[in-house]
Amino acid sequence: MSKPRSLELPPRTRAYRLRTDRQEFAVLDAVPEGRSRGTVLLVPGYTGSKEDFLGLLGPLGDAGYRAVAVDGRGQFESPGPRRTAGYTPRTLGADVLAQVAALGGGPVHLVGHSFGGFVARSAARLDPSAFLSLTLLASGPGRVGPDQRTKIRMLQTALPVLPPSWVWAATQWLDGRDPAYVADPPEIVAFLTRRWYATQPAQLIAAGRQLRVEPDRTEGLARLPLPLHVAYGDGESVWTTGELAHMARSIDARHTVIRGADHSPNVSHPEELTAALAEFWQEATTRRAAGRLGRG
Repeated sequence: MSKPRSLELPPRTRAYRLRTDRQEFAVLDAVPEGRSRGTVLLVPGYTGSKEDFLGLLGPLGDAGYRAVAVDGRGQFESPGPRRTAGYTPRTLGADVLAQVAALGGGPVHLVGHSFGGFVARSAARLDPSAFLSLTLLASGPGRVGPDQRTKIRMLQTALPVLPPSWVWAATQWLDGRDPAYVADPPEIVAFLTRRWYATQPAQLIAAGRQLRVEPDRTEGLARLPLPLHVAYGDGESVWTTGELAHMARSIDARHTVIRGADHSPNVSHPEELTAALAEFWQEATTRRAAGRLGRG
C-alpha cells in the first residue's frame, strides 16, 4: 500500500469526476504552468488510489507535463460493481482506454504502479495506439512473491465473511508487526481508513487474485510496439530486484533503479522519479518524431 505523506493538492491541481463512455472516474488533474509537453495517466496499485501520486503531481507539472491520477473502478472514490466478475484484466484495460479518450489530446504516457502496472499493460495490449509510452513502476512480470501471496490470500479469505472493520483492524495489526513500520500522522490514518471503507471488497478480491496467480507476461510485453520503461527502488520487496532487472533486459526497456526507495518511489522520491520519467518521455517523443519523419 502506498501512503501519501500529505493530502494537500499541489498548485494547479483539481479533483473531479471524469466522464467516460463506460462510467465516471475520480481523478486528480494537474496542469503545468506553461505549455504542456504531453499528458501522463497514472494508474494506482492494490489497496491504493489516485492520492498515491500526490507527491508526484507537482514535480511532473514543473517538468511541463499534465498529470492525471485516477481511481480505477471500485477504488476509493470511483464506483464499481459488487461482483468480482466486473474486474477482469480486459475490463480494467478498457477502462483506461476510455479515460484516455475522455481526457482528449491524443495518445498519453501511461504509468502503472504495482497492480496498476498489470492494468496498464492490459490497456496497452488492447490498443497500443492510445499511448506514447508505458512505464511499469514497481510492477513485476507476473505474480508477487510468496510473502505477499500469503498476505493477499488472508485478505481474500477474510473479506467475504468478516465485517470490513475486522479486516481493516487485522491489516493494521499485521502492518504494525513489520520491523520497518512507522506510525502515520492522524490525518493520514483517517484518510487510509476512509479509503479502505470506500473501496469495493470485490475489487480487492479480484485484484488480489490476479496478483497471486498472474503468469509471467515478459514475452507479451516485449511484443508491445511502445517505448517501455521499468522503474523501481533498490529496496523493492513485492517483487525481487533481480526479476525486475531481468524483465527490463528481456523487453529492451529503459531501466531505472532509484536509490533509497522501496515499493513506492512515487511517494518517497518524487523528484528523482520525475527526472527519470521526463528523460524517458523526451527520448520516446524524439524517437516517435524521427519515425514519422523517416516514413515521410
